Amino acid sequence: MSRDYDVIILGSGPAGFSCAMQSAKFDKKALIIESNEDYLGGTWINTGTVPSKALRETASNIYRYMAQFGDEEGRMPYERFQMRDVLKYKDRVIANQNSEIKDNLIKNEVDTALGFGQLIDPHTVEVTREDGSKKTFTGDYILISTGATSVKPEEFEIDHVKVLDNRSILDIHYIPKRLVIVGTNIQAMEFATIFSALGTRVSILNREDDYLAFLDSEIKAEFEKILAESRINIFNRTRVLQVGPNPLRNCTEVKFKDKDTGELHVIETELVLSFGDRKPNSSQIGLDNLGLKTDKNGFIQVDNDYRTEVPSVYAAGDVIGYPGLASVSFSQGRTASCHMFGVSQLDSDSGIPYGIYSIPEIASIGLTEEEARQQFDDVTVGRAYYRNLTKANIAKNPRGMLKIVFETESLLLLGVHIVGDEACDLIHIGQAVISFKGSTRYFLDTVHNYPTYSEAYRVAAFNGINHVYKSGMNYNDILKE
Repeated sequence: MSRDYDVIILGSGPAGFSCAMQSAKFDKKALIIESNEDYLGGTWINTGTVPSKALRETASNIYRYMAQFGDEEGRMPYERFQMRDVLKYKDRVIANQNSEIKDNLIKNEVDTALGFGQLIDPHTVEVTREDGSKKTFTGDYILISTGATSVKPEEFEIDHVKVLDNRSILDIHYIPKRLVIVGTNIQAMEFATIFSALGTRVSILNREDDYLAFLDSEIKAEFEKILAESRINIFNRTRVLQVGPNPLRNCTEVKFKDKDTGELHVIETELVLSFGDRKPNSSQIGLDNLGLKTDKNGFIQVDNDYRTEVPSVYAAGDVIGYPGLASVSFSQGRTASCHMFGVSQLDSDSGIPYGIYSIPEIASIGLTEEEARQQFDDVTVGRAYYRNLTKANIAKNPRGMLKIVFETESLLLLGVHIVGDEACDLIHIGQAVISFKGSTRYFLDTVHNYPTYSEAYRVAAFNGINHVYKSGMNYNDILKE
């Protein structure tokens, strides 16, 4: 039976876009259906990854400028720089990325249909436009990549004026002197450091016992020192009771209770930024018509190739849940396309590199020290502190460290964890070595440009080898082939 397309994709975010691009490279006919009729790219380009990282880049540049040159009059960044100028760069980046995605789709002959897509059967999708008109498309395969949306808080209302979410924060008209962030997910920590770099006094309210608990504990401790130096206060185990205006003091008040002591606290602020849990956009897209079930949180269940229980239907990106990273979504969309059309992929067991675009950045790959000690009999770590790197001192960015974890006897590299400038780029050096089951010796025997941040790998390797030597092993034996 002849169908309209080889693959129909619901959603133009990173998973959907990469699936379309890869399918086009296989000379397959692809259609992307996007529910937002104003732009392509979804949250990825327009309200999430790209705009927040563009804002971070501007804030980071301002931070570096102030660190190097300061201000003769002692002014804070928010007194020297205007938010409208900061956001202009973000707007230019979004416009450029929107143009880029359209050009790529056109060059690769990927069709697009704007409107809300609903699954009718395993090979049919109905698209409803804003004007109510409908059109039906058929495809050999379907990829669901509809993303996820933040859950609104129950305790207070987001009015997008004084109480903001991850979208409306990108359109504020001034840099606040004080900001309260409710939530401690990755985005929350990124925005906390972004506004701190702009001079804002930031308080974070965390309802849980801890935050970023997946990090290596030593990296987490180093990051907490940086937060304290940046005047970012974190209150754990809190319950927000009320958020509202105080007209007498011309501010917004956030009332919250300490879960342990029951003590009531009030913080005065200019703006509140809320980050709730993420729920998948899986309702009303016709899953019931196919008999597809989700887990209790609404995430679509898939196998290792991102195929659902219906053989012709795949799902990828935030709609399937963890880890919810744009970088991973790109890979998932490509993997789904390869499996659809019977193309084998290069297997790699290096794992997923995590990147947190805070100021400074955090990145990790492989086993943490705690995980390594549970799985291996003898483990050594090596550390390089940014304050000891020439590059970091030249750039006035001495905060942070790079940590490597390796098996003592074989020197097999097990994990790399970084907090510091350029961490999200540096992590891929460690990823490559782990992927090829490389040794810590690689960093000793390889020339690194000087001065660079990548030199931290060499410093950390020597530091780790010194620990092995001091434990009683002969240096010649350590470095033998």
